[in-house]
Formats: sequence, structure tokens, C-alpha cells
Amino acid sequence: MLLLWIFVLFLSLAILVKSSDFFTEASEKIGLIFGISPFIIGVTIVAFGTSLPELITCLISIFHNAEEIVVGNIVGSNIANILLVIGITAIVAKKIEIHRDIINLDLPLLAAGTFALILMIGWDREINSVESFIALLFYFVYFYYLYKSRSDTVGETIEKKVEEMKEKITHHKFNLSLVLTLIFSAFFLYIGAEFTIRSVINLSEILGIGTSIIALSAIAIGTSLPELAVSIQAARKNNGDMALGNVFGSNLFNGSLIIGIAGMIKPLPVSNEVYYIALPFLFIATLLYFFSGLSRKIHNYEGAMFVGIYILFIAKLFNLF
Repeated sequence: MLLLWIFVLFLSLAILVKSSDFFTEASEKIGLIFGISPFIIGVTIVAFGTSLPELITCLISIFHNAEEIVVGNIVGSNIANILLVIGITAIVAKKIEIHRDIINLDLPLLAAGTFALILMIGWDREINSVESFIALLFYFVYFYYLYKSRSDTVGETIEKKVEEMKEKITHHKFNLSLVLTLIFSAFFLYIGAEFTIRSVINLSEILGIGTSIIALSAIAIGTSLPELAVSIQAARKNNGDMALGNVFGSNLFNGSLIIGIAGMIKPLPVSNEVYYIALPFLFIATLLYFFSGLSRKIHNYEGAMFVGIYILFIAKLFNLF
């Protein structure tokens, strides 16, 4: 049974990530066909597309009364986005160079959002409705910033996304296949998330470990794969701004909108693993991201250090030292 549920977990994560790709691409095309502003679509899709797996798994977790998975998934994904995604991207690309000025607002905004999340989690070891409302409010501030920041790091990411969508839409008209793609991808999103959570609950019982441990590790890595793919592709094209902007957008989206929506449905408890292990590593990861942004370069040896710290985090999570 153990091997079966491990197989189900990884298969479910693969379905979740792939169906998320199809869903966001179909949404982009339909939105453009119906005349929605390409920039507005870009603003929402840049972060929403890569964070969709986290959002769906968090909602399904609540419906299964496994609320402890939510905070574990969010915190684990944000750690993986910085240490694993940026680390592997820097190793593959040899060096990530940042050309635009991200010091004035991008980095402080990410730091403020992350430290606010850490404070909310650590204050009473629960995300309640008031804290969720504050998180949602922070997201709308972030959304307003995106709208005003066409020339900044995230704005650059959005503009490139808009251009990609414009190229796609010239070859497409509204048809039944787009609608079917949207419907079937939404269905498989649900199936992928449903069986991801079921497998986590069953593996937790079989292995005798908390569900939050699996959420902090396996689910976090699986749902961070879209960010990894986007960042590697951007870095290979010498677009370090987009590679880091992708992680910036995703982490703020996870820690504000997703945690806000989930916490408004039900209070979200915080496990010991999140409180004592994950939060310190999230703090360290964010500081590393902050100072890397200040230096404007992330070399491959620094990327290796990021990945090494992530391995240390996983080892500590499973009590290997």
C-alpha cells in the first residue's frame, strides 16, 4: 500500500501541474478573444498560472478537513521557490544577471509580505479570518503595484507574457476546442488535487508522520515545478529579471491571496514542523533572496548553496540530524 500511495501522489502531482498549464493557456486565449485587456490578463496570469496548483490543493485540503496541509503547502512552496527554483536555475544558467532596479520596491515588498506571513503564523500558531483579511488586503496592494509597474521587474515579466499571448491569439479564434480544453483541464485539476490530498492523508497514516511534513516537502516541490520551468527558460534567454520576478510574484501570491482565501473559509492551524523548522528556513531563504537581489548577480556556486540549504531543510524536516 505504501508504494501504491507514493505512486498515486506523484502521478496526481503530475496531473495537477500539467492540467494547470492547459487551464491557464486556455483562459488566456479566451480572455483575449473576448476583448479583456492583455495587460490585465498578464497581471493575473503571471502569478496565478504558476500558483494554481497550490491554490487548488489548499482548497481541497480544507474540504477534507486537513487544514494543517494548507500552511505547510504555502510555506513549503515559498521555501522551494527560493532555494530550489532559484538555486537550480542559477546552476543550469551558470549565472543569473539582474538588469533592472528591483531594490526600491520589489525586494522590500517581498520581504514585508514574507515577514508579515511569518508574524501571522507565529503570533498564535493559527491563521484566522482577521489575519486572512489582512493578507488579502496586502495582495490588492500588490496587484495595484503590478498595474503601475510596467517598467519594473514584475512589469517586465508581465509585458513579455502579454507579447507571448498576442502571438498565440493571432492563430486562434473562439471555438469548441478551447471551451473543452478549459472544462477538461479544470476537471483534471480537481482530480489531481483530490488524489494528491488523499494520498497525503493515507501516507501520513501509513508512515506515522504528520500531513504537514508531506505538504512541506513532496507537495511543495511538486507544485513549484511550474515556477522552475518558467525560471529556467527565462534565465537561459539571459532574462534574469523574469526568472526572479516569477518567484517574486508566486511567493507573494501564495502568502497573500491563497492564504487569505483559505483562511477566510476556515481557521488554518500551524503544525510543529511549520512553526519550529519551516519558518526559520523561510526567513533565511528570504534574506538570501533579498541580498542576491541587491548584488544583481547569482552565480552557479551560489545556486549550489541555495540547493544545499534546501537539502538541509528536507533532512531536518525528516529528523535526519
